[in-house]
Amino acid sequence: MEVAKGKIPIMVGTGATDPLDTLTLTKQAKEEGADAALVVTPMYVKPTQAGLIDHFTTLANEIDFPIVLYNVPGRTGCDMVPETVATLAKHKNIVGIKEATGDVSRVKTLRELCGPDFLLYSGDDETGAEFVLEGGDGVVSVTSNIMPGVQSKIMEAALRKDRATVEALNKPLQKLHCDLFCQSNPIVPKWSLWRMGKIKTNNLRRPLGVLDSAFEERVESAMREANCQF
Repeated sequence: MEVAKGKIPIMVGTGATDPLDTLTLTKQAKEEGADAALVVTPMYVKPTQAGLIDHFTTLANEIDFPIVLYNVPGRTGCDMVPETVATLAKHKNIVGIKEATGDVSRVKTLRELCGPDFLLYSGDDETGAEFVLEGGDGVVSVTSNIMPGVQSKIMEAALRKDRATVEALNKPLQKLHCDLFCQSNPIVPKWSLWRMGKIKTNNLRRPLGVLDSAFEERVESAMREANCQF
């Protein structure tokens, strides 16, 4: 908050498996001055769609604060379907979704079900530009940690529906979009930032560890193709 407040909107991830933990963390985010909370579907427990509606509605009723839903079935084991999102979108405190399935066809469905003011963010860099071209509002991006300037220009062009500019800017990043996930995020982005001299260490907390040396040349190749400076 000391660095970024007032310069950019700050959305803090507060999702947890335990609803009480989620509420506690969301309240803390509000108290610390965040602008919104990003709340992932509960991990591991695989709730039903009715359970998801109850979970997020209860949270939104408990705290008057903008909530962005986060759907990432590849990590949680739970897919929040568009019809569930549409139900939740009716709540005044639920303002958008980070949709990290990589399924661009969901954009049209979500927009039709949730209306023009509900924020639709991609959570997948490989398909993020297409997501916005198809009617989304932006991307919560891993690649932006490495190449923020170019990614910003890509999103600006995508919002203008300027496909030619999007494709020209995005082409050098395609390999990076993919290879930043050759091991679990955030292992590779942390290593890349360390390789660029942006951070002092590439060690992550257990159980993530460090990037396997077998992947270093692959990631460096993707960084060079994207014109990263390192």
